[in-house]
Amino acid sequence: MSGDLSGEALESLTSELLPVALEAARRAGELLRDGRPDDLGVAATKTSSVDVVTEMDIAAEKLITGFLAERRPEDGVLGEEGASTEGTSGVRWIIDPLDGTVNYLYGLPSWAVSVAAEYRGEVLVGVVEAPLRRERYRAVLGGGAYVEGPSTGRQLSAGAAPPLERALIGTGFGYLAERRARQAAIAGQLIPGFRDIRRGGSAAIDLCDVACGRLDGYYERGLNPWDYAAGDLIAREAGALTGGRPGERVSGELAIAAPPGVFEPLQALLDELGAWHD
Repeated sequence: MSGDLSGEALESLTSELLPVALEAARRAGELLRDGRPDDLGVAATKTSSVDVVTEMDIAAEKLITGFLAERRPEDGVLGEEGASTEGTSGVRWIIDPLDGTVNYLYGLPSWAVSVAAEYRGEVLVGVVEAPLRRERYRAVLGGGAYVEGPSTGRQLSAGAAPPLERALIGTGFGYLAERRARQAAIAGQLIPGFRDIRRGGSAAIDLCDVACGRLDGYYERGLNPWDYAAGDLIAREAGALTGGRPGERVSGELAIAAPPGVFEPLQALLDELGAWHD
C-alpha cells in the first residue's frame, strides 16, 4: 500500500496519473524523433553535436514539465535537466527526457523518454517511450507491465531464469574514466560465468528488456533516480526482482534487475566483487 491511500484511492490516483504519463512521454518522444537533424552524428565538430543533443534534451524536459504544470499543477517534479519543484499533492514526477543521449547523438535506436510518478516516495506509474523501437512500455503498481508496439500490445513477463552459464546480462558504464575502468574490470570477471554481457546505453531500455525477457539480467552502478524510476517499476511488475546490495533497494550505489534464479546469484557475485564502490 502506498502511503496512507486505501486500495480504492490508490486505484483512482493511478488511473489519473497513467494517461498523463503516457501523453507526456509520447509528446517528448515525438519532439526528439522529429526534431533530430539527419546529419547530427556527422556534424562539423563533436562539440557542436553535443550542444544540439543538450538543446534537444532541455527542450524535451521543458515540454514535459510544461505539460505537467497544465495537467497536474500541484505535483512536484524531479528532472535530469534541473527541473525540481516540491509540490503540495504528495505526487512527484521523476523524468528523464532523453535516456541514452550518446545513442541519440549517433543515430542509434536505443534511446527513450522515461516518465514516472511517485506518491510519498513510492513509484505508482512508470512509462518508457522508445520512439525508434516503436515501443511504449508502461506499468502501474500492482497492475502488471505492458508493451505496445506498432501492431499490437501484450503483457510483459520477465520469463523463467536460464542456467547462469546461458544468461545474457546487460550493464552500463559511467562517464568518469576511473569508474569506467573499475566497471570494465568487474564485467571482465563476470563474463566467464555467463553467456555474455551487453552494453545498450540506456538504463531505462535495459530494465524494460529485462521485463520483456530480452535480457536475463541487468546491473549498473551510478544511476540517478530518473534513470531507473520508471524502468524499475516496469521490471518488477513483469515479475523480475530488483534491488541493490543485499537487503537494499535500487539506488545510485547499485541497481540490479533479473528474474528469480538469476537475481540472487548475480547480486551475490556483484557484492563479492564490490561492484557498489569505485
